[in-house]
Parts: sequence; structure tokens; C-alpha cells
Amino acid sequence: MRTAKNLFKYRRFWAHRLGPAPVLPMSREEMDDLGWDRCDIIIVTGDAYVDHPSFGMALVGRLLEAQGFRVGIIAQPDWRDAEAFRVLGRPNLFFGITAGNMDSMVNRYTSDRKIRRDDAYTPNGEPGKRPDRSVIVYAQRAREAFRGVPIVIGGIEASLRRIAHYDYWSDKVRRSILPDSKADLLIFGNAERALVELSHRLAAGEPIGEITDIRGTAFMRATLPADWTAIDSTDIDTPSPRKRAPRVDPYAAEPDCARPTEKAPGETLVELAPRRQADRARSYILLPSYDQVVDDEVLYAHASRVFHLETNPGNARALAQRHGRRHVWLNPPPLPLTTAELDRLYELPYTRRPHPRYGEASNPAWEMIRFSVNILRGCFGGCTFCSITEHEGRIIQSRSEDSIVREIETIRDEAPGFTGNISDLGGPTANMYRLHCKDPKIESACRRLSCVYPGICKNLHTDHAPLIQLYRRARALPGIKRVFIASGLRYDLAVRSPEYIRELVTHHVGGYLKIAPEHTEPGPLSKMMKPGIGSYDRFKQLFDRFSKEAGKEQYLIPYFISAHPGTSDEDMLNLALWLKRNRFRPDQVQAFLPTPLAIASAMYHSGRNPLKKVSRSSERVNVVRDARQRRLHKAFLRYHDPDNWPLLREALKRMGRADLIGNGKRHLVPAWQPASGDSGGKRRVPARIRPAPRQKRKAGARGRRR
Repeated sequence: MRTAKNLFKYRRFWAHRLGPAPVLPMSREEMDDLGWDRCDIIIVTGDAYVDHPSFGMALVGRLLEAQGFRVGIIAQPDWRDAEAFRVLGRPNLFFGITAGNMDSMVNRYTSDRKIRRDDAYTPNGEPGKRPDRSVIVYAQRAREAFRGVPIVIGGIEASLRRIAHYDYWSDKVRRSILPDSKADLLIFGNAERALVELSHRLAAGEPIGEITDIRGTAFMRATLPADWTAIDSTDIDTPSPRKRAPRVDPYAAEPDCARPTEKAPGETLVELAPRRQADRARSYILLPSYDQVVDDEVLYAHASRVFHLETNPGNARALAQRHGRRHVWLNPPPLPLTTAELDRLYELPYTRRPHPRYGEASNPAWEMIRFSVNILRGCFGGCTFCSITEHEGRIIQSRSEDSIVREIETIRDEAPGFTGNISDLGGPTANMYRLHCKDPKIESACRRLSCVYPGICKNLHTDHAPLIQLYRRARALPGIKRVFIASGLRYDLAVRSPEYIRELVTHHVGGYLKIAPEHTEPGPLSKMMKPGIGSYDRFKQLFDRFSKEAGKEQYLIPYFISAHPGTSDEDMLNLALWLKRNRFRPDQVQAFLPTPLAIASAMYHSGRNPLKKVSRSSERVNVVRDARQRRLHKAFLRYHDPDNWPLLREALKRMGRADLIGNGKRHLVPAWQPASGDSGGKRRVPARIRPAPRQKRKAGARGRRR
């Protein structure tokens, strides 16, 4: 894979002579104390400011400070008043706008579109401190506060809305966030490389409208470049019922066919050269326009498929999508950070605590991760319902063992309230540390959406030895009592290394280990790109064996998703029966929530499967949309909750499975129903099913044993 300029090799801006700030300022008074007349860059965020590398505003803020820029933070401003965006004055270079660590809509609404009761990224968990679609609102207020200041948007909310996308909360396809926010530039994915290059070029006097060549950025353009080769996306993956001659896989060898691009008003039609002759670095793929994907669900699924096939930074081409008279232009994704860059980034002078202005207020998100350490970035799992891949990419970026140990020692020596327990060594996944493709050339050319589905790629290096060594070194440090692993575990990878499971189970599990099979049935699992339940069974065998050898009573807590595309009522029934056989009674369940840009969201909206070539006659995907059916699927996961029994009885009778209604061990739900407010122990009212006399006589006794 090509290389990029080292993040820390730029000539620092003149303000570096002022030194790092104790905390990045949030007020004019703090700026005065630092001797600043202006901020060079102001970051506006929907989260409370916590100066910890797990929080995006702190990570990029400290990085830009290390480049010599004066960086201020406006955290959770009153979005109804532009005056709140003037508290630090006019920035010299730009406003950086982010919704925070979470998408603002996911942060505020449940999968049932109900408002959440709290916000973990706000002091004391107080809700309502950020607007819906925060990036758009903040960008508008910042523009109102200071006309002419460049607006740069980023973070996960902007990243997942960089092209036309299905929006679950309004149940429609929305256009790219760029024209809605009227931002000058969008930075998607991990922003460090793009932010550093952009800041230095702006500081050198280059207008932001002329900065169009930075990887990992998107912007609006009136015309498409005439000196680039345009490739119509339907030549790559044709969503048409017409029969055509067999064609070579376009991702194995580029075919010669090419069609003219769309012609925008006032734009000169670009004649397309054969793609075998095209320079990939000077080629772009023209996706179906916003108007087309709004009107045609098949084209939407097609656009999603092409987009995801162009996400490997080693071979991705630029993308363009027309929105009205202009186009959204996406440069190829950013190149991954090296280990040395990642080490230095995470060892910048963070205080690792909330800004002093919050006083003694609690911060739930910070309290959860305050004693944790990020050891890697990225995820090659490719789960279709997850946004990690779309945001962080599939290439694993790992820190060095020495850097991780130094951070643990910093926590031990400087973090207030530390009792000797590291809460997590992880990241998007717990056990992808230093896993990578065996051949860099293969990695640069690969277009697989997952390295572990439908099976683990033969080119994937799966050695867990470096992670085992890290665990052993971390827990041997003086003053460290326990090192727990709380990040999600890929058990299909872990079973490749029984020694890793032994190490994990013996030393790093606090009684319970959470993992996510997500389902038991092959239908929904194939739409999630998750391994079969057999991988879970093999992991559980090793987990139980090594727990017993260690003399510990430990348990697996599996997570499952209801109402995922491709899931039928029968699938959920089979999952419920599996849960009962294995004596699992989930307290909390996760219902599928379609997030922008995810492949599963494209399935939900279009009813098509973008994991395969999309055509008008291609595979249809069963989608659970009806609110009552979504409740039913959640009820199957909580089959033990009496409140769900009436709904489950009705469904079981409709499905021809009334044999599962009764008071024996083989039944899923009992025939009796507790009175309102009763837990099921004493008072009962008859269920809407007539039991046989024998069942009726034994119902009370069996009910008490339950």
C-alpha cells in the first residue's frame, strides 16, 4: 500500500512556541490565561469535553495542538443562539464541527424511535443537550456567527452521511449532509491525516475551495473534472433485468465497456476511455444520482454495494453523486496510521479527565472508559449492521506494546481514583491486535467486505501470540491488580488460538464475558455476515474447560439482535427455543436499528441484498417493518417476561405451534397469565387458551416451580 507523509513531520505552526495548554480552552478567560488573542481552530462538539483519547474532540484537538495550532473547544453549545458560537471569537482557520462520539440520532432515540431518558456523554447524563442532526444545526449556527469562516464537518455522524443515505428516523432517503450543512469540506473516517494536511495548507494561505485532493475528504463541485476518466457505476454492477452476455468479474479484471456519465446542466459531456487504459488515480465512479436513489430502491441497493466495494484505501477510486445541479465528490479513503504515528497520537498530553468547568458532575461515558486503553483501530469483521467498518475501515492499526504499557503506567501513576484495575485493553474488537493480511499486495488489491465471512480468509494472519504477550506484560506491572477485557470478542478468531482463550479466561474475565453471536439461524446470520452458531459452541467448550481448570465459576453472556433484515418469525422462535434450552434469560435485548450507510440499512430500505450483485430480479430480503412484528421479535428474546406472553401465545397459535404453550419444561410460554403487577408467583388469571383438564390441575404447581 502506498505511504503517506508522517503526521508529525510537518513543520509546526508558529504558535507551538506557546506550549501545550493544561486543557484546551472553552472560554475567553482561559484563552487570556494562555496569552492567546485568537484560536486558530475551534472544535464544536455535541459531547461534553473530556480530555481523554477515547473522545474525538480531545484526540484531534491535542493532535492539532501538537502541530502548533491554538485549538479551542465549544462543547454542547446552545444551538438556538448564534451567540453561543462566538464565545471564543473568530477562528483564524476554520470551525471543526462534530456531533461527538455518537451519531446524534442514535444518541437520542431508541430503535423504536422513542426518546432516550439520558445521554451518557453529558454531565450527569442529562438529556436534551444536543439537537437532532447536530452537525447540520451546529454548522448553520457557526456560519451565522462568523460569515466567511470555513466550515469543516467530521466525526461519525458526518462520515455516515457523506452520500445519499436512508434515514430511519424520517423513513426516507436523505441527501448527503454536505448540501444540508453547507459545509466547505467533509472529513470522513479517521480524520487525523486529512485534518493535519488541511490545517497546514489553510495556514499557508491556500483557499479551502481549492483544496480538493486530500484523501478522506468530500466536497461539493459544480462540474466534474474533464481530465479524469468517468466510470458509470452500472457498468460495474448492472441493476437491470435485461439479459447480457457473460462478463468478466469487473473486480478481477477491468472490462472494456463504458457508458457516458450523467450530464449535469451546463456541464460538458465527458467521453469515457476504456477502463483498462484508465489511470485508477485519475478515475472516478459515478453513482446513481440522489433523485434516482430516492425513486428507485433497486438503484439505492446498487449504489450501496458499489460504495462498499470502493472502501479499501489500497485500490478505492473517487466517487461522485449528483445532487441537483452539483455533485458530491468523495476522494479515496485515508491511508491507515502507522504504529509509530498511533503511539505518538495516544501519548499526547491528555489530562484524561473532564474539563474543570464541570466540577463534581458525573460523566457516565468517561466513568466507563477512564481506566481503559485503546490498543487498536479498525475492524475487518464487516458485520452489515455495524458502522465501524464504514468509519474506521477494515485495516487493523495497532499500537506498540511499549506504548500501551506506558499508558497503563500513566493511568497507575496519575489517574485519580485508580484502584489497580484496568477496565479494558481493546478497541472496536478485543482480539484483532496485530492481525493483518499476510501479503501487502493482496491486501491492497482485495475487495472482500469481510476477512472472516463466510470463512476466515486463508491470507489472514490470525496469530494471537502478540496479544497474549501484551496481556502478560500488562498484568505483571507493579501496582496493577487486574486487567479486564471488555471490548467485543471475535470468538471465531479466538478458537484459532486455544492458548489465547486460556489466557483470557484464567486472568482477564471478571466472572462474565459478553460476546455477540447475534443469532442462531443461518438466514439472518447470512445477512449479518456473522459466523454460524457452531463457532459459538466451540468457543463455549473452551471457555468452560479453561474456567474449570482455573477453578473459576464464569459465564458467557451472549447478545442477540431482533428484527434484523432476513429474519422471519420462525427464526426468532428457534432462537427463543435455543435460549430456553441453554437457560438464558436476557434482561436487555437489542432490536435492529438501521444506521446510515450500513449494508443492513440498505437491505431494510430496499428489500434487496447488496452483498450480492443487485438486479431487479435478484434476491429479496425479508424486512421487519411493522411495529407489532418488531415487538414480537423482541418478545421472543424475552420469552420469560410475563408481559410478553399474550403476544407470544397469539403468535405461536398463528404459526401452528400451540404445542409450545403450556406449563411443562418443553413449552416456551405457560398457559396461565399473572395478574397485572404480579411477578407470577401467586395470583393468576386465565390465559386466552383453554387448557386440557390435566394441564389445568397442574398449572398452579408447575407455575410455582418456575
